[in-house]
Amino acid sequence: MLAIIDYDAGNIKSVEKAVTFLGETPVISSDPNVLLQADHVILPGVGNFGDAMGNLQKYGLVPVIHDIIEKRTPFLGICVGLQLLFEESEESPGIAGLGILKGKIRKIPEGEGRKIPHMGWNSLHFPKQDRLFAGISEGAYVYFVHSYYLDAADKEIVTAKTEYGVTIDASVARENIHACQFHPEKSGEVGLAILKNFLFM
Repeated sequence: MLAIIDYDAGNIKSVEKAVTFLGETPVISSDPNVLLQADHVILPGVGNFGDAMGNLQKYGLVPVIHDIIEKRTPFLGICVGLQLLFEESEESPGIAGLGILKGKIRKIPEGEGRKIPHMGWNSLHFPKQDRLFAGISEGAYVYFVHSYYLDAADKEIVTAKTEYGVTIDASVARENIHACQFHPEKSGEVGLAILKNFLFM
């Protein structure tokens, strides 16, 4: 069973549509018992880091996410779902993230000709191999919508990067945890291939 964590994230429906297209019948739930029984779990997310953490706490999902990861269930964070796995964000000073991975979420620097939020297609560079990107070509384009980016403390977990005025850690992996700043559910055939790779883990 594939579960999508429901905590009022804005992109739940688009994630559901993408994985349904791949033949899955996802369960969208905030019920700890349902989520802990899943064999794959996706944490979606768009919007404000602090609001998202507040919703996870409101629904009692913080310990549940820790339990899912400790069970070694394949876990995929998307966009803010990646950011929440880390310690803190410049978007919401004083609000702690889940702290499962080490690093900080920083604001994309302003620059001439650079619009923020970053909305659009950027190419990926793969510093190391990861099953999430099996069959995906170097330089493949995926879709981003964000104003803040990951600066991972441990660069060994970084599996994809992109450039937008600064080097963005676009995807990470550690054991059963995978997460991407971009939106695979909005990234066409490349994104569907990435989601399919996750579903077969």
